[in-house]
Amino acid sequence: MKDTFDQVSYQCSKIVTKRYSTSFSLATKMLHPSIRSHIYNIYGFVRFADEIVDTFHDYDKEILFNKFEQELEASLKDRISLNPILNSFQHTYHTYNIPKHLVDSFMKSMRMDLFKNVYRTDAEYKEYIYGSADVVGLMCLQVFVKGDVEAYNKLKESAMALGSAFQKVNFLRDVKADFEELNRSYFPNTNLKELDEASKKRIVEEIKEDFKLGYQGIVGLPAEAKFGVYTAYKYYFKLLKKLQGTPSLEIKNARIRVPNYQKFGLLARSYVKFKMNLV
Repeated sequence: MKDTFDQVSYQCSKIVTKRYSTSFSLATKMLHPSIRSHIYNIYGFVRFADEIVDTFHDYDKEILFNKFEQELEASLKDRISLNPILNSFQHTYHTYNIPKHLVDSFMKSMRMDLFKNVYRTDAEYKEYIYGSADVVGLMCLQVFVKGDVEAYNKLKESAMALGSAFQKVNFLRDVKADFEELNRSYFPNTNLKELDEASKKRIVEEIKEDFKLGYQGIVGLPAEAKFGVYTAYKYYFKLLKKLQGTPSLEIKNARIRVPNYQKFGLLARSYVKFKMNLV
């Protein structure tokens, strides 16, 4: 029966989430069971696309990406795929009527990573961020509001801002790997060879503004989603604070992390605030 194959597909997406991101997996566990598997399905899809362009250095990435994109299109059309990650994603895509243009924008930004290394203008930077992060937030929002158009439009800007904040924190944390290993420079008008405190401060303040707008949307989320998204917000904001307090030279030479004991502390405090209706 196809139900068995579907369940196996969902488990594959869950495994991908747990293996690739302990922090996102922890936050996803805090979502209501009715929507949790769908967020795993979205994450599995975006992670596999990202892996092709970021880590498969011993293979022809463009060929692999083209094949993945063709399989994606077929899965959305046929409502099935023998690739379990795409099979689970197409289920969520159709269940919640995720707009196709969101998927297209995401794939466009991922394809940029095959060829484009430097983002010199704010327009280029914003286009990439929109496709690589904002639309992922919008896909998740479509699940959180269960397709409610009015609620989606009300929370759209905040969801995009939160997606941007998460992505930019990742960029700042991963400056060393992106620049030295992948030869990429996402932040425009920033010399990553000589990242100084002034440049870091400018980036941090930009991210804080995204977080501020993103938090406004969290307050308006349905109860089924609010705690999980708030947990992710608290983790990434904590990571930003650590980056803010880390000398720019150290950021260039080491990957800053939030230890697991601090993650669980954040989770406990977030739960208390959530239960006391302080979010």
